[in-house]
Amino acid sequence: RRVPYLFREEDLQALLAQAARLGPPDSLRPHTYRTLLGLLAVTGLRISEALALRFKDVTPDGLVIRETKFRKSRLGSLHATATSALQEYLARRCALALDDDHVFVSGRRRPLSYCTVVDTFHQLLAAAGIPPDPERPRPRLMDLRHTFASRALETCPDGRDSIGRHMLALTTYMGHARVKSTYWYLSSTPQLLGNIAQACEAFLKEQNA
Repeated sequence: RRVPYLFREEDLQALLAQAARLGPPDSLRPHTYRTLLGLLAVTGLRISEALALRFKDVTPDGLVIRETKFRKSRLGSLHATATSALQEYLARRCALALDDDHVFVSGRRRPLSYCTVVDTFHQLLAAAGIPPDPERPRPRLMDLRHTFASRALETCPDGRDSIGRHMLALTTYMGHARVKSTYWYLSSTPQLLGNIAQACEAFLKEQNA
């Protein structure tokens, strides 16, 4: 697999700041992209899942992700801050009297297309100076999902049982069909690789004691 670009906190803040500056003035567009990219960063949603969201999918319990990549539906919980930001956006979005009930719409008042989002994302990356090293590959939208998963694993509590439960919960939350798809993220950051090395060393010492 291609090595993911893992966004730093300052990368994300710069990206969202540039999204908030998008034109036209007084339009929904800057709010749409700031909310969409922020949602991808804090939930690990696939871009296809985010673009497919309808009003009915935003519930008090979280986001209902329907008929996803593996034809499964799931419920994704949201942090209170994410809920607040999404509700603020929806208040603006609902002010548009449209027949379409997609959460994210374009300036033409139609559902946002994947190609349009990708093009805008690349423009925002350039404006934000991401990546800071020109020799590094340009990040993809999917790297927001990779960043979410990697950071979630970095905060996993110690202990084999805790790690197992944490991994299974992340697999379910992200909509992976198999847990081994989530295990791939264990090799995505130096911290995670270091944790694995330490765990292996401790295990071998225990066996040889």
